[in-house]
Amino acid sequence: MDKKEEKNLEQMEEQTEAVDFEAEEKKEASAKVDKAPKKRWYVVHTYSGHENKVKVNLEKRIEYMNMSEKIFRVEVPQKTITQVKGGKKTEKEEKIFPGYVLVEMIMDDDSWYVVRHTAGVTKFVGSSKKPIPAKDSEIKKIIHRGQTQAPKIELDVKVGDKVRIVSGPFAEFIGDITEVYPDKSKLRANVSIFGRETPVELEYKQIQKV
Repeated sequence: MDKKEEKNLEQMEEQTEAVDFEAEEKKEASAKVDKAPKKRWYVVHTYSGHENKVKVNLEKRIEYMNMSEKIFRVEVPQKTITQVKGGKKTEKEEKIFPGYVLVEMIMDDDSWYVVRHTAGVTKFVGSSKKPIPAKDSEIKKIIHRGQTQAPKIELDVKVGDKVRIVSGPFAEFIGDITEVYPDKSKLRANVSIFGRETPVELEYKQIQKV
């Protein structure tokens, strides 16, 4: 082997070593990314009626303790309830899961401490030693449900009450309530049409209490 061939061989070996080293660096970097903790949603149990207080307190602690890079969002899923009393409508927020708060965070000893020791928090959902992250798909459904669900209507009516129908094919008729379905915001009433009692199903928004 002459000197020229030896030199070419040395250059090839150096290039191979460089490629191998670069590949090893990429492999190590990829492994570090895989091992890096990821942000996940966790469910926190609170004292009953303290959900919103926990949200406010925790958000203050996140700011005060500089934990915004580990604790990202705090949510109390709610839905709107429309109440009709005395002909007046009022709206209120009702919690979808009373006693629970959702927290998006990177779980480690520091972030666990900040959340767990927030006033009103009793525990993380999971085992006593290890909180279990919730499925992202479930959390998205819960939050989406609270944002898109049509307002539920509550009406102070009962069987035997008289109501005036204000919309639909029976508008302006008076009916006597025979059944009430609060979970569906509907009721059934007997309406006198051409001298005959006719049962009709109505939504709460279609009636007014007489």
